[in-house]
Amino acid sequence: QVQLVESGGGLVQAGGSLRLSCAASGIISRLNRMEWRRQVLGEQRELVATIATGGSTNYADSVKGRFTISRDNGKNTVYLQMNDLKLEDTAEYYCRAVAVLRDYWGQGTQVTVSS
Repeated sequence: QVQLVESGGGLVQAGGSLRLSCAASGIISRLNRMEWRRQVLGEQRELVATIATGGSTNYADSVKGRFTISRDNGKNTVYLQMNDLKLEDTAEYYCRAVAVLRDYWGQGTQVTVSS
């Protein structure tokens, strides 16, 4: 089992920054990839950023150049640095851990960007 706990969400003005954290515990050695996804109420959950075990990253076009995903293996934590936040970044942000046979989700953290 793997447990994921997100933190760092909140209310921020447009143009501001937030850093989300996802702390993982459990059998993390079986994890292949970590992701941040987000969901607006009534819409599908969308991929924001991924980071593989080897460190390679991928981003949704909508956040490229503004968001940075990183990981601290010693702390078993994945981060999402979000800069120049826009109104359309408002969503519930979820951490997802992808293992060989299944995936795991955190409980989510709300990010609200105001004008």
